[in-house]
Amino acid sequence: MLDTKDKLKDCLNKEKSFYITRKSRHDQIVEWFVKDPSVRIWQYQKTLRYTEYYYCQKGLKKLIMYPICRHRRNRLGLKLGIEMVEGSFAPGLIIHHSGNIVVNGWARIGKDCQLHGDNCIGNNGKSLKAPRLGNRIDIGVGAKIIGDIELADDIVIGAGAVVNKSFLTPGIIIGGIPAQELKKGEFHADGK
Repeated sequence: MLDTKDKLKDCLNKEKSFYITRKSRHDQIVEWFVKDPSVRIWQYQKTLRYTEYYYCQKGLKKLIMYPICRHRRNRLGLKLGIEMVEGSFAPGLIIHHSGNIVVNGWARIGKDCQLHGDNCIGNNGKSLKAPRLGNRIDIGVGAKIIGDIELADDIVIGAGAVVNKSFLTPGIIIGGIPAQELKKGEFHADGK
């Protein structure tokens, strides 16, 4: 929860380092001018974090700034195909590709999560309960995480997987439809 200016600043500094690299000043200006995908995703994510910060405030600051930030977040989200609400992700979120990313407002995701695009983290349509994910979850392209489930820390979810049950063992790789733990030796970084 980003309820103080210091927490907001720390979160933004951590997340910005992925999107805005230390290139020459000329390269940075060109990236901002042509709105490279990483710049547009960073603008969305920064607005998401400011929306979360102002949601936690009180009085006039919340009354005025929260709706302004939320409107901007929604507008940017429509352009990028990203739908998520403030407070779902702990600091360290990385969005590799925009487009078709939907996160249920009741879902809770830990620190340093990575989304590779075309992801859904939502309820199963039978109840309003949503997934709870641990820290350092890497969600592959097209992976869906559905229902009242829990995932432990350091889990890698393969591309196209549909996760509809809990996995409480940290550091595993899961994949398939429905998702299953992949045995050692089944997954190789070179695809063999």
